[in-house]
Amino acid sequence: MKRCWLTLGRKDHISELDASATPGWRGGAARARKQTDGLRDQLLGLQERLFAESRQKLLVVLQAMDTGGKDGTIRRVFSGVNPNGIRVARFGRPSELELAHDYLWRAHARVPERGQIVIFNRSHYEDVLVVRVNSLVPEQTWRRRYAHIRDFERMLVDEGTTILKFYLHIDRDEQRERLQARLDEPSKNWKFDEHDLVQRRKWDDYMLAFEDAIRETHTDEAPWYIIPANRKWFRDWAVMSILVDALGRMDPQYPKPDFDPGSIRVE
Repeated sequence: MKRCWLTLGRKDHISELDASATPGWRGGAARARKQTDGLRDQLLGLQERLFAESRQKLLVVLQAMDTGGKDGTIRRVFSGVNPNGIRVARFGRPSELELAHDYLWRAHARVPERGQIVIFNRSHYEDVLVVRVNSLVPEQTWRRRYAHIRDFERMLVDEGTTILKFYLHIDRDEQRERLQARLDEPSKNWKFDEHDLVQRRKWDDYMLAFEDAIRETHTDEAPWYIIPANRKWFRDWAVMSILVDALGRMDPQYPKPDFDPGSIRVE
């Protein structure tokens, strides 16, 4: 599994990491897609056991630049999963109610229940990313939030939640092509938001913000995985591989009945 992610070293910058790389993979796109489909079969079985067991919890955090592939990852990786045991939480602009509470309130309200997988499409990390880049709060405010987030995630882990955090890394050229596709293809026009162009001009600031957030909150309990995401087929395979490995280590089990099934006959 460790070959499937890039660890951000103290001297590395995200912008220097090859977003088209395929670490840990040998072969082409077709083989990767086939293997991803095979891993999905394992995922479906593990998720069913997790839901039936109703004891452990899994939180998947997805962060990326605009067009980074969060929606596509959710659609391709979790296709076919039992909807009773999975939920997607999308974090857009905070509502008035959410702003009236502390910044972690809306995240805490959406964490998984026992037996669930919850996917954060964006997350509590927006409060050290967007708010930093757009100067929505003072620097001393967003800097102290790293410690808050570490403590918050440690508490979730202590209470039985497994946490996987993915940064889907695309480069600036790839984002330009994906944004342009939203303009060129009528079926994608609805995805285009002029605000994305405003945020694109702050690319370098976002890279620094992501680097600091990853360094400050990467822990053994709640690790970050930097996934090269220019190649969608590799992104899907890498995320699926890490996900299936984590669920396998959680090893959920079907609960034993509190009755003797052999003694019952249905008339």
